[in-house]
Amino acid sequence: MRISGVTLQDKKHILFALTDIYGIGRPMAAKILQELGIDPSVPTRELTEKEEQALREHIEKNMRVEGELRREIAMNIKRHRDIGSYRGVRHAKHLPVRGQRTKTNSRTVRGNVRKTAGSGRKSSNEKT
Repeated sequence: MRISGVTLQDKKHILFALTDIYGIGRPMAAKILQELGIDPSVPTRELTEKEEQALREHIEKNMRVEGELRREIAMNIKRHRDIGSYRGVRHAKHLPVRGQRTKTNSRTVRGNVRKTAGSGRKSSNEKT
């Protein structure tokens, strides 16, 4: 089954399979299934054609997912960078944007950079 250009796995429960779509997490998937009256524990392959069509239409009409959402997020970041806001500057420098500390624990956003003095030290028997 394909929704918004993503192929959902057949063996997964539909609740968890929907989370493969960028922009849909577990709470949103549960809400969608409740609105459409689909049992969340049903595997994706056991959905009827009518349920599949209703699910596809609901997601494509009512939600921003995949490429459209990624584009919107990229444009928001670009806008912050262009106006020179604090958040934009932090994005440009590849530093945490939301107030996290940077002395330690900012590995994720900086790409796991390790610049400590001891990490580049050569052993005493190596030629300097």
